[in-house]
Amino acid sequence: MFQNDGFRTLDRQESLRLLAKVPVGRVVYTRQALPAVLPINFSLDADGAVVLRTSAASDLVRAIDGVVVAFEADEFNAATESGWSVVVTGRATAVSDPAEQERLEQTGPSSWMPLQDTVFVRIESEVVTGRELGGAPDTR
Repeated sequence: MFQNDGFRTLDRQESLRLLAKVPVGRVVYTRQALPAVLPINFSLDADGAVVLRTSAASDLVRAIDGVVVAFEADEFNAATESGWSVVVTGRATAVSDPAEQERLEQTGPSSWMPLQDTVFVRIESEVVTGRELGGAPDTR
């Protein structure tokens, strides 16, 4: 049921199901004591963790390895004024285990950018929140 504000709260399972449907999200982190947002392609691991693939020398890895970040993705339809948004909050860690790296080579995201010396970053899904907007009633 939609609340009076038009939004419906999504549970963890439904939020992760929707998140798995889109290829790009935004990692939200702190850079030089200021908020930063970076669009990036991703995949979901079997346990619901968000997996990113980037360059080991990237500023992103240095900024988020070992800290709590947020990851947001959404899908909206302007014509129907409907859509959803999901936020995953959790600790980000660069994957260093060789077996885990090999597994993610097979199951993780590919990078949309040419990369050398790639690294996978996992964002644990410690807190998952989602909202769905059901569309505005026709008032014409």
